[in-house]
Amino acid sequence: MPRRSEGAVEAVLLNTAGGIACGDAFETGVTLDEGADFVFTTVAAEKIYRSDGPVSTVATRASLAAGTRFAFLPQETILFDRAALRRRFEADLAGDARLLAFEAVTFGRAARAEEIAQGTLVDAWRIRRGGRLVVADTLRLDGPIGALLDRTALGGGARAMATLIDVSPDAERRLDEMRAILEVAGANAEAGVRGRVEAGASAWNGHLVVRFLSADGDALKRVAQRVLVAYRKAPLPRVWQG
Repeated sequence: MPRRSEGAVEAVLLNTAGGIACGDAFETGVTLDEGADFVFTTVAAEKIYRSDGPVSTVATRASLAAGTRFAFLPQETILFDRAALRRRFEADLAGDARLLAFEAVTFGRAARAEEIAQGTLVDAWRIRRGGRLVVADTLRLDGPIGALLDRTALGGGARAMATLIDVSPDAERRLDEMRAILEVAGANAEAGVRGRVEAGASAWNGHLVVRFLSADGDALKRVAQRVLVAYRKAPLPRVWQG
């Protein structure tokens, strides 16, 4: 919990194991009392190592009382070849609570030219407001992940992806603002085959969603950082800047 003189309370999660593998299970619970303003992040990228069979699980559950603001901003997750991960994010929001969540996944370390020949990723989001389900989204990649991502309909050659979700009373009305921010941040601009970051935003049912894809995880992270700063109108946690 870094000391801050003003603004939201910030928490940084440390994984002292240095990575996740072979059936490891991590669960984080966050409860925000009325009026709380809270930012949650991680000290570094989370690494999911090769598994000899068991599936590792990472679960985050949040409960947001009235008038709360919660920014869930972990750094990216890196999957190694033959990694097996099931990840789930669940949140229960009061009627006027505000949630902004961002998660990114990189498939292999580009600097080492790593490829994911085989692996499993199941990524599920379930968000409720006032007890009613408003966001239900599940991604499943199982088997030859690299080959699957090369398909035009799935990834178009991407090796990194991210999702940003804003579930706030005014989220739907901010769609045009978000699309303008994406343009200024460099999304969908010509930046070479590898450095190009594609992103699209949509809004419905009281929330806003942005999807990011890129062949370059570092390029995706740079664009996402600009988007998050501009959209939140606040700096990112200091550990993101290391």
